Amino acid sequence: MEMLLHLRNAINHMEERMEGRLDIEELAGIALMSPFHFQRMFHMLTGMTVAEYARKRKLTLAAQELASTSAKVIDVALKYGYDSPESFAKAFRRIHGIAPSEARTMGISLKAFPRISFQLSLKGDKDMDYRVEEKSAFHIAGVCLRTTCVDGENSREIPKFWGECHANGTVERIEGLTDKDNNPTILGVCLDQNQESSEFTYMIACIVDDETKALAEGFEVREVPAATWAIFTIVGPMPGAIQEGFNRIFSEWFPATGYEHAGGPEFELYLPGDPYGDEYRSEIWIPIIVSS
Repeated sequence: MEMLLHLRNAINHMEERMEGRLDIEELAGIALMSPFHFQRMFHMLTGMTVAEYARKRKLTLAAQELASTSAKVIDVALKYGYDSPESFAKAFRRIHGIAPSEARTMGISLKAFPRISFQLSLKGDKDMDYRVEEKSAFHIAGVCLRTTCVDGENSREIPKFWGECHANGTVERIEGLTDKDNNPTILGVCLDQNQESSEFTYMIACIVDDETKALAEGFEVREVPAATWAIFTIVGPMPGAIQEGFNRIFSEWFPATGYEHAGGPEFELYLPGDPYGDEYRSEIWIPIIVSS
């Protein structure tokens, strides 16, 4: 659980310097993680990006200062990193629902976003079966959806995307690109993750040997670089089993093992069978850094 202790140290450091600019590399260094892994872990554990958390905390502190002192709005705006009163007022209204100048009004309602603290706990009530494998670079082909983790949008949009692709025959066309005897699997791939905005590309795809054929049929083709993968066996109906699997990997497995995310694509691998059955088996592939 040392990883969670390091994360807590990074949050403490952020709180002590809330008036300054957010420095992801500095925070990641305190957490003893790469910037990508720090932001990915933070988001999976808290449900928000580092930048979103800092913004809410800054605006909480700014509201308290405006309500309890005679400080000018422009001075408070600059103190908490806003370039102009206008940008500060826009952000302030989004959180508190009022203009900064109204914060001093007696009886006015303000939002208070508390600082986060990680509670260290031992779970371990369910085993997590995984293996570690090295894979050379390969190509995937399929269709893409750009989505975001903000407000759980991805949890709604991705199942809808799968439903549409099954209904219009896209999944069947993707399956037609595979060697069904040797590679009968369909992939759900998370690519191009932007940790600042929580946006990423989700791709329904398969592994292909002939990129030309896939391009000719109108599919997007991506190269997945060589990597070492932690591969987790998931048992249960979709999409809940996969979503729970990702949550456990980041909240339990990473802190328990000390591995670090390598920053590349993440895969959901769907094996033949009834995806809604209780015994349905799928896999999650996470690229990891392995010390030499």
